[in-house]
Amino acid sequence: MWYHKPVINEGLLQSLPNLKIVATSGVGIDHLDLKLLSRYGVKVSNTPFAVSTDTADFGMALMLASSRRLVEVCQMAASPNTEYFPADWLGVEVSGATLGIVGMGTIGYKVAERAKAFEMKILYHNRNQRNKEEESAVGATYCKKIDDLLQQSDFVLLSVSLTPQTHKLIGKRELELMKPTATLINISRGLVVDQDALVEALQNKVIKAAALDVTHPEPLPRDHPLLKMKNVIITPHIGSATKKTRHVMMENMTESIEAGLRGLPIPNEVL
Repeated sequence: MWYHKPVINEGLLQSLPNLKIVATSGVGIDHLDLKLLSRYGVKVSNTPFAVSTDTADFGMALMLASSRRLVEVCQMAASPNTEYFPADWLGVEVSGATLGIVGMGTIGYKVAERAKAFEMKILYHNRNQRNKEEESAVGATYCKKIDDLLQQSDFVLLSVSLTPQTHKLIGKRELELMKPTATLINISRGLVVDQDALVEALQNKVIKAAALDVTHPEPLPRDHPLLKMKNVIITPHIGSATKKTRHVMMENMTESIEAGLRGLPIPNEVL
């Protein structure tokens, strides 16, 4: 499967009685009905490790672009109506700021490694606390309650899988806990955020800005209010979109398919 295609449903499974494995690109498996696949004896694999480095890089890129208002200044510099560059065009500092990472899996931890180089104070919320050595290596502090992270962070970065527990994890209440100067960055899935609540929070200056590599749906309707906001950066779900990584993803999928067909242990099998 590439970009969630083809759609795997019961009709397709019934038409493919010899199907042994579905290999899907990327980390997320929210587009698959694992119970249905298991009922048909079909195994599943993904490519979680291939995408982690590039996605972490992109999370940092979104944070830097949003903090320095990069899209706005590019448009201003290129505009035929620009006669001078205003001296009061100011962004906000990343170095020394507090970054709250929601979801400290492989990608989240790699973001923390990069943020450490910017001398950021790093907080994280996760289902399970990392061990002390891992925390110490990036200077991260565990927040058992997400509320504590939201209240303290200048930047909140979402890097969680989409599950029933994380569906609309960030809603009106959570946004109101954030600083009015804070920026929300989402590199996970669009449905992790209540988009209507986010629009309202941005319009009412409950938070300062948002940088989103994911939305729901993708792409957004062309008249969606998020597309018209200067304090919002939206990219087309390209966290892993580099030539090398996409090649490695395809290699990983091929290896899993070959192993599944031969009855061997499947690399990156989703259990």
